[in-house]
Amino acid sequence: MPLAIFDLDNTLIAGDSDYLWGQHLVEIGIVDGSTYEAANARFYADYREGRLDIDAFLRFALRPLSEHPLDDLLRWRADFIARRIHPIVLEPALELVERHRTAGDTLLIITATNAFVTAPIAERFGIQNLIATEPEQANGRYTGAVAGIPAYQHGKVQRLRQWLQARHESLAGSHFYCVSINDAPLLERVDHPVAVDPDPRLDALARERGWPILSLRERSRPGPDINRGTGLAPGSATARDVGQDTGQAGIETS
Repeated sequence: MPLAIFDLDNTLIAGDSDYLWGQHLVEIGIVDGSTYEAANARFYADYREGRLDIDAFLRFALRPLSEHPLDDLLRWRADFIARRIHPIVLEPALELVERHRTAGDTLLIITATNAFVTAPIAERFGIQNLIATEPEQANGRYTGAVAGIPAYQHGKVQRLRQWLQARHESLAGSHFYCVSINDAPLLERVDHPVAVDPDPRLDALARERGWPILSLRERSRPGPDINRGTGLAPGSATARDVGQDTGQAGIETS
């Protein structure tokens, strides 16, 4: 079955779960707000600019997991998902996932955010397959280190290759939906790359390559025909040309 691959942060949800988890820890007093919040914002800005030092960021982001018992972490995470994540799940994203599910595609979320944070978000979308950065565990606790390759930039390609090899699958007929220039290496490898509400650099790259540009935040745009790739060819009518109030996610081309 063809793969439908989704980035998570700012693609299926209207926010960055990694950044929001850090803000949640500040809010409930688990980390020192005066230093942690500033560092969290700085790393997030670096990520958006495509210059994130992933190793430095993961040392920072995974440290709180190593400093507390799992039971406490799970309780804080449940509160985080309820208050911070459920309100920003995008309805058009749910609809897009369901269209791929109905088409019989294999659904997969691939994200640089760690699996502790993202596993329950994948469950919210009913997606069983998740490739995320894996926090290392030992003796029932997180160590603060990473197990394996972080799922970031080219690391996403490596992790996906491992996942495909283990299942004797391929990228034939695959879609990939993402928001960030950081995911350009994977967009280059799928049959149907789609830029979703892209950052400026990905927007420019998508227009240069003739990749479709999809909005999951503007419900007035018509959704893609997933059985035929995007349903629009490069140079055809833009999303704003084809009508209003369809109630679906919309797509445009360069």
